[in-house]
Amino acid sequence: MTRIEDYAFLSDTQTGALVSRFGCVDWLCFPRFDSGACFAALLGDEKNGSWRFTPTGELIATRRRYRGDTLILETELETAEGTVRLIDFMPPRGKAPDIVRIVEGVAGSVQLRMNLTIRFDYGHVVPWVRKQHGGLEAIAGPDALILHTPISTRGQNLSTVAEFTVSPGERIPFVLTWFSSHEKPPPKVHAEHALRETERFWVEWAKQCSVGGEWRDAVIRSLVTLKGLTYAPTGGIVAALTTSLPEEIGGVRNWDYRYCWLRDATFTLVALMDSGYLDEARAWRQWLLRAVAGSPSQMQIMYGVCGERRLSEYEVPWLAGYENSKPVRVGNAASGQFQLDVYGEVLDSMYRADRAGIKAAEPDWRLQVALIKSLESKWELPDYGIWEIRGEPQHFTHSKMMAWVAFDRAVKIVEECNCEAEENLERWRQIRDRVHQEVCELGFNREKNAFTQVYGSSELDASLLMMPLVGFLPPSDDRVRSTVDAIQRELVEDGFVLRYRTEVNKVDGLPGSEGVFLLCSFWLADCLHLIGRTTDARELFDRLVALRNDVGLLAEEYDPRTKRMLGNFPQAFSHVALVNTAYILGHDDAFATRSALQRAS
Repeated sequence: MTRIEDYAFLSDTQTGALVSRFGCVDWLCFPRFDSGACFAALLGDEKNGSWRFTPTGELIATRRRYRGDTLILETELETAEGTVRLIDFMPPRGKAPDIVRIVEGVAGSVQLRMNLTIRFDYGHVVPWVRKQHGGLEAIAGPDALILHTPISTRGQNLSTVAEFTVSPGERIPFVLTWFSSHEKPPPKVHAEHALRETERFWVEWAKQCSVGGEWRDAVIRSLVTLKGLTYAPTGGIVAALTTSLPEEIGGVRNWDYRYCWLRDATFTLVALMDSGYLDEARAWRQWLLRAVAGSPSQMQIMYGVCGERRLSEYEVPWLAGYENSKPVRVGNAASGQFQLDVYGEVLDSMYRADRAGIKAAEPDWRLQVALIKSLESKWELPDYGIWEIRGEPQHFTHSKMMAWVAFDRAVKIVEECNCEAEENLERWRQIRDRVHQEVCELGFNREKNAFTQVYGSSELDASLLMMPLVGFLPPSDDRVRSTVDAIQRELVEDGFVLRYRTEVNKVDGLPGSEGVFLLCSFWLADCLHLIGRTTDARELFDRLVALRNDVGLLAEEYDPRTKRMLGNFPQAFSHVALVNTAYILGHDDAFATRSALQRAS
C-alpha cells in the first residue's frame, strides 16, 4: 500500500488527482472535486480504477519534483536499461477536464507497459469501451472518458493496456479527457501546447506572491496547493482532495473533506491577503456570501463548491478503505450540525476583508446584521463544536469564545466602517461583554489553571490556543500562558499537538484514536512566539515544515510513532496554517497589527 505522503497532487482548479511515487494515478474525480471517482485505487485496489506506467525491467530508483512553482509533476523511473520521465499535469480549463501524461525518454531504451483501469462511481461501474472519435472512449451512465495517444492499445481483463519502448529525447503523449456521455467529445488537446500553457499559468500566478524570507519556498508551495484546491468558477476552496483517508489506520474516523467549510474563511482570507492574492480573497469572500445567503437560521457550517447544501452522508461498501480503514464515506453529515463558532469566523472574515480594502456592499452588511441577530438567541445553546463531534452537544469553551468574536467584530464594523446599525450597537456591546465574562468564569478551571474544552470540565482542547490569535485575551494574560503550558504538558506528543485526548475524553462519541493535528501544532508555534518564546516557536515551525513530503505537501495529521501522515490529503487548513505562521514569525509587527484590529474594547 502506498503511504499517504507518497502521493503528489495535480489540479486544474476544478478537480484534482493523486499520483504515487511510482507514477500511478490512484485518485481522480471528474468533473469536480466532489464528483464520483473514476480512479479509486487509493481507497481500494487497482480493480477500483488506476492508471500506471510500469517499466518491464527492474526498477532501481524513482525521483520526482514539481517543475518550479507549478503543479506540473515530473517523475523519473530508473531501470538497468535506462531512465524515463513521466510529465503529469492537468491544464487549467474551461469546460472539459483533462489529465495529460507525457512519457519522455531520458537515457537508454526503456520498455514500458501502460495499464488503464477506468471504474466510474467510486471504483464500482465498469464502462463500455470502444474506439471512436479518433480515440478510445469509455462510457457508463452520465460519464465518458476519451483517451488520445499515438500508441496502440488493446483490452485485457476489463482494462486497457499497451506496451511500447521509449528512447532518449522521445516524448509520447497520453491525454485522458472527461465529457458528458450524451455529448460528443471535446476537441483533442495538443499535449505539448497544453504543457506550455499550464506552465505559464502557474508561473504567472506564483509570481504575484509578495512573501519573502527564509520560508518563501514552503509558503509558495502551500499557496500553489491552496490554489489547486480552489474551485475556480465560484472561488470556493475544498478542505482536501480526498474522502476517507483515516485519522487512525484501520479506524473509523474517516470523513469526506471535498467540501467548503465556513470556519476556513478567516484563516484562508488572511493567508491570501497577506500573500498578495486579493483577487482570490475577493472570490472566496463572494463564495462565502452566496453560500450563507438566505435565512440566518438555515446557515450551515459547510457547503458544496457551488454552495450546495445537501451533502448527505452514505457509505461505499465495495471499497475496502485505505489500508482497510472502514467505512469509506461520501458526503458529510456534519453539514447539518449546529456549530456556534462559525458565526465568529464569518463575522471575523467580513471584518478583516473590510480592513484590507475589500469593502462590503449594502446587501452584504444586511446579511451580517441578520446573522448576528440570529446569534443573539443562539449563543447560550450547546453545540457540536469545532471538531464536529458525533456525540451529544456540549457547551464548548471555544464555541463560546467564537460567539464573543462574532459580537466583537459586529461592534467594530459599526464603529469603524460606518455601517448603519446604531440601534443595535449598545445591545451587541452588552452581549459581547457578557459572553466574555461567562467564558472567563465557566471555561477556566482553577485547579487545572487552564481553560478547558467544555464548561466545568478538566479536559484540555487545542482549539483554546486560538484565544490570543482572535484577540479574546492578550498573550500577556497569565491565563493564556498557563493554558499554553497545560496544553504542552498534556496534549503534546513528540513536540506536536493532539486536538484532545481521545482515549480518555469520550466527548466525540467515536472509538479509537488519531494522530497529532498539524493545524493545532501551527497554532502552538504562533502562541509560543506571542508569549515571547520565539526560539521554541521557530524550532517547532521548522519541524512542521520538515514534515512535508518530498514535494512539499501536508495531510491533516501525523503519527509520531510510525512517522507517517494521516487524514485527508493534501489538507488546505494545514497549508493555510503554514502560510499564516510563516507570516507571523517573519514579521515582528504582524501580530501586533492584527491584535490592534481585534482587541476587545
